[in-house]
Amino acid sequence: MTEKGHARAPFDVADRRVTVAGAARSGVAAAELLARRGARVTLSEIAAEIPDADRLRALGVALEAGGHVRETFTGADLVVLSPGVPPHAPVVQAARERGVPVIAEIELASRWLRGRVIAITGTKGKSTTTALTGRMLEAAGFKVTVGGNIGAPLSAQVPASTPDTFHVVETSSFQLEQIDTFHPWISVMMNFSADHLDRHPTVEAYGAAKARIFENQEPRDFAVINADDPAVLDLARRGRAVKRYFARSGAIDEGTVVEDGWIVERRRGASDRLVPLDAIHLLGPHLVNDVMAAATVGAIAGATPAAMTAAVDGFRGLEHAMELVADAAGVRFVNDSKATNVEAALRSIESFDRDLVPIIGGRFKGGDLRLLREPIRARAKAVMAIGEARPLVRDALGDVVPVHEADTFGAAIDRAFELAKPSGVVLLAPACASFDMFRDYAERGRRFKEEVNRIVDMADG
Repeated sequence: MTEKGHARAPFDVADRRVTVAGAARSGVAAAELLARRGARVTLSEIAAEIPDADRLRALGVALEAGGHVRETFTGADLVVLSPGVPPHAPVVQAARERGVPVIAEIELASRWLRGRVIAITGTKGKSTTTALTGRMLEAAGFKVTVGGNIGAPLSAQVPASTPDTFHVVETSSFQLEQIDTFHPWISVMMNFSADHLDRHPTVEAYGAAKARIFENQEPRDFAVINADDPAVLDLARRGRAVKRYFARSGAIDEGTVVEDGWIVERRRGASDRLVPLDAIHLLGPHLVNDVMAAATVGAIAGATPAAMTAAVDGFRGLEHAMELVADAAGVRFVNDSKATNVEAALRSIESFDRDLVPIIGGRFKGGDLRLLREPIRARAKAVMAIGEARPLVRDALGDVVPVHEADTFGAAIDRAFELAKPSGVVLLAPACASFDMFRDYAERGRRFKEEVNRIVDMADG
């Protein structure tokens, strides 16, 4: 390795033994990339089966399913971690003790990228911001790839990377905690609150992982910062990049704010209009923050206000993120399955005024569910508690509104529908991970929509 900020020799893995841990999409993409670059690759997975096994074998990748083997890690020249594999896993620790370098999949991919990286992180809103940033830059005529923690893994983007490519990358704390030289031209931190405490030992450790997005940036780079979030300001303070702020509160003299119905850029006492608020078609006022962050990046990159506005006007949000599913018998159903932490659920709940029935629960990741008490008291008729976290939901909220429990997901949605009549909102905002009942948040969201469509069909019948 070289000192940060200095040029390094081209990264070469030819004939090196590389172990990739985790066969989710990032791990599979990393294994393919490494094999095509001449490495001797072993893909190690705890599950009994590995996706795309035939294609990987055809590339010469050795597959190790059904558990990690210590010698596969300690005998490697390099270990690459998928985001889902904890860095404190015993086999990973054993590799480190033998002096084997351990890096994240985004670190691996970034060493071969030829274009510039725009990296986006935060506890809530990073997926929407990433997708919208990509659309803005595409509308402005730039060559863009979008992915990372959403969409295509960064390793899958390497073959298409050119010097004029913008790689817009959603980055999670799991990915950032194992970087070394990963260097965004523009970094973005949306917000910060307690999350993933089932993986990170403390809130401070989680924050330190997030803050690594800034550590390799230089004074010629940019850091886009939410000035309304004191925790973000604190995490960003040591970064060397030029700081560009956004604040929905408007409490900054320079930066991106809302003014007279527009998202504008304040500079030197003047305001340049970027995007009109009436071009935003996203459900939930907190999503204005995501548009502001994306517009700030667009302005830095050279996108015109017209291009940014066109992108925003054509964007109806992401699946499973404040997604309006249907209206049945006067009740609206909203799918925010991506609200997997307390902060995200809080923002979802605050998007509605009254007659709300939120569905909350799953596998709890930490945080304080009691933060939902006052918003729920002001807006909700009842709460439906699901999954492993049902006792936690009941204890935190049961003296604020009636808390109902259901043994199955379908029963929870049916009961929420009855409680929300005649004109309320059923909101899936779990504040928890999905792994007690589903493979991931996307499967949970799809199942929610299936159940809602069943209710719609019955109501129409």
